[in-house]
Amino acid sequence: MSKSVQHVGVTASADPVSDAELLAQTALAVEAASSALRERFGDVVRYETREELMRALAANDDAALDILRPRLAALRPDAGWVEDELAGGALPSGEWWIVDPAEGNVNHLHALPDWAVTATLVRDNQPVLTAVHLPLTGETYTALTGGGAHLDGRPLRVSRTADLGLGLVATSQARPDEDEKVVRRIGSSITAMLFDALVVRASVPATLHLLNVAAGRIDAFWQFAGARADLLPGALLVAEAGGRLSDAEGRPWTPGSESFLAAAPGVHAEAVATLSR
Repeated sequence: MSKSVQHVGVTASADPVSDAELLAQTALAVEAASSALRERFGDVVRYETREELMRALAANDDAALDILRPRLAALRPDAGWVEDELAGGALPSGEWWIVDPAEGNVNHLHALPDWAVTATLVRDNQPVLTAVHLPLTGETYTALTGGGAHLDGRPLRVSRTADLGLGLVATSQARPDEDEKVVRRIGSSITAMLFDALVVRASVPATLHLLNVAAGRIDAFWQFAGARADLLPGALLVAEAGGRLSDAEGRPWTPGSESFLAAAPGVHAEAVATLSR
């Protein structure tokens, strides 16, 4: 089995719980893990080399995972665990935890507020539930397939904007080692949106943009390539909040797709047309 995915050996519980109860416990787990990152937040972390940067990123990940991993493993003992938060594509059948212990980790190191902790349960390659906690605001976003999307228990709905020219849209940045064609495609898509949308935001992490789409604050988010941990939490939130998901050409999106688009229904078609130019 790939290094990036493995099964967690924990004795199974005799009392299965519903997905709704599992979501509630998952939210408590991400909130607990977030406390470790909040305690580490404040001063800008200085680094001189890429190796020093990677060690600082790993230290944040480990601080959250030390709390998050045993709690999630106890909740779903037979579920696999995705080790590599940057991995993409389909997973083997069954249940898998997809976790980003420090989504927006670089922002955290630079004392910027845009970061979170996420945990998503995937069942046979379909996200079942997700919990995202923003430690600095104390907000918890949750979604359950068929059960809606919520912010601290309050239902979320995507925007009613029906004109991309009146819309606020967002995208995120390519990874530092991304293929040049993908980087250039991102640049051209931003240029196209600058002509067609009211406001264009470009920043990381993707999850925070998708939270805003689900909450109706942003009308569309797109990305080329991208990892499961980047997109699945927000994808489930947007879908359960009434948004539309596709790739940039308007085709059904899967974790193996080369592009991603989440939008309010009223601007989805226009966004596809803009991204397809």
